[in-house]
Amino acid sequence: MTVDVGAQLRKGVVEYCVLGLLEGEPMYGWQLSERLVQAGMIASIGTLYPILSRLRTQGLATAYDEASAAGPVRKYYRLTPAGTTRLEAFRLQWGPFTATVHRLVGEDDS
Repeated sequence: MTVDVGAQLRKGVVEYCVLGLLEGEPMYGWQLSERLVQAGMIASIGTLYPILSRLRTQGLATAYDEASAAGPVRKYYRLTPAGTTRLEAFRLQWGPFTATVHRLVGEDDS
């Protein structure tokens, strides 16, 4: 039986990737999905909207509508102060966590 380890890893961190993208600037769903698909973090835009919904429910992101010269009104998402705090907490844990995993699985960075 083959296990898709990458899928499980992506599932665990994709919400933090969204928070990281929103830290730089508010973005609309299509922008976010393009960046995440290009990075190999999600397969399609359909994967993104449940994540955005969870982030909003948890108070980590908010949404607002803005007119677009290129077509219909777009829903933009932005990080909340709670989202910034959650992202900072993730960053503090991510480095030591990945260093430990590298050490335990015998991966050498040299």
